[in-house]
Amino acid sequence: MSGSTQSQESFLSRRGFFGWATSLAGALGMAPLVMSAKAVSSPTTSSPAGSSDGEDYYAKLGVPTIINAAGTYTTLTAACMPPEVLAAVQKSALHPVRLHELQQKAGEYVARRLKCEGAVVTSGASGAISLATAACLQYANNINVLDMPQGIEGKKNQVIVQQAHRYGYDRAMYLCGARVTEVVTLDDYKRACDAGNAVMTNFFNAAEDEDGIAGSAQIGREEWLRVAHEYKIPCHLDAAADMPPISNLWKYTGMGFDLVAFSGGKGMRGPQNAGLLLGRKVLTDLAHANNNPGDGIGRGMKVAKEQIVGMVAAVDWVLSHTEESMQGDYQKRADLIARAVKGIPSVRTETVVPRIANHVPHLLIRFDPAVTGVTTDQIVEKLRTGTPSIELNPNTGQKPNQGIPADANTLVVGVWMLQPGEDAIVGNRIRAALTKRG
Repeated sequence: MSGSTQSQESFLSRRGFFGWATSLAGALGMAPLVMSAKAVSSPTTSSPAGSSDGEDYYAKLGVPTIINAAGTYTTLTAACMPPEVLAAVQKSALHPVRLHELQQKAGEYVARRLKCEGAVVTSGASGAISLATAACLQYANNINVLDMPQGIEGKKNQVIVQQAHRYGYDRAMYLCGARVTEVVTLDDYKRACDAGNAVMTNFFNAAEDEDGIAGSAQIGREEWLRVAHEYKIPCHLDAAADMPPISNLWKYTGMGFDLVAFSGGKGMRGPQNAGLLLGRKVLTDLAHANNNPGDGIGRGMKVAKEQIVGMVAAVDWVLSHTEESMQGDYQKRADLIARAVKGIPSVRTETVVPRIANHVPHLLIRFDPAVTGVTTDQIVEKLRTGTPSIELNPNTGQKPNQGIPADANTLVVGVWMLQPGEDAIVGNRIRAALTKRG
């Protein structure tokens, strides 16, 4: 296996792949909503340090910036914040506040804006899953925050999950002392619910867009929710990467899911180390109780004042858009790159939009290596080792998955994290890689 293949496969893990998959999309529409590095760093308010742009610490540390033609993946530091969010983060950094009060007020504000009973700003979607589990353990057992995880022994501690929905984020539940009960069929699910030791059920929202085992789940979200409520068990939905569309931010709580987790640094374009837990107030209140700065499960999942304010500002930013403007000029970017590779022998292009996670246009560039004289791995390596370094979507060269019908000879370009002008660079570099034999 080549080094580039190993490196590519190491990315393939977000939800279905436990790391490189399912994460959400959000967009800036109209103007240069993604700013250049210098513009993003420019202060929008005066500060004690004056108006300097500040030192470039990426350069100082020797960490090269990249062109992100992949998407909102944590390994690539996810999304860049839009100017409005960045300005809110910068301003919040100038003054101390009482953290607990900020958390409470932020939660109340987000809940009102997203049409749900309660909300918590969390340390990303994984942190939201941990706090959801802690809240449900406490709710089911009437225990103290400090009883978790060791004090759970002998008490209700099971989270029911479809076997096809098992993933790396199960560990976010284990942290609290919970354990997973796997089910396959609807009868399995009902028996597990009837056993009386379940505190929560967990549903991986984007699984049905996965190929392989994740896409083989037998129980859909509506039926999963109905059975959980029939047995009076809270139902959590992992929708980490499942915005846009904007309406998903209230769709699932509106369906009746008791708790829903979203990543903040993907489609919502908030700070990467922030997320949201939305749902029933009785449960989000318990999640707050388990969150930092208390001494419970969430103590190490600290969300600083800047990230809390940034997440609230990101919600406002998202809600300032329509579904159409949220898609910005993504299709134009895909079309520009497609034109750049037009006319190369054997090359064909198409644009696809995954149904659930990362619901934005992705450009597929298909080619015959026997004609071009270059392989997918060689192209990936040329783009990655060039200057500037370009990272393609991790579904490049892979089997169909996550709503992206790729194959071994398909390059997948995620266009929505590209900064102004980078679409032309990506198009030219891919054309050069396809026309220069390996």
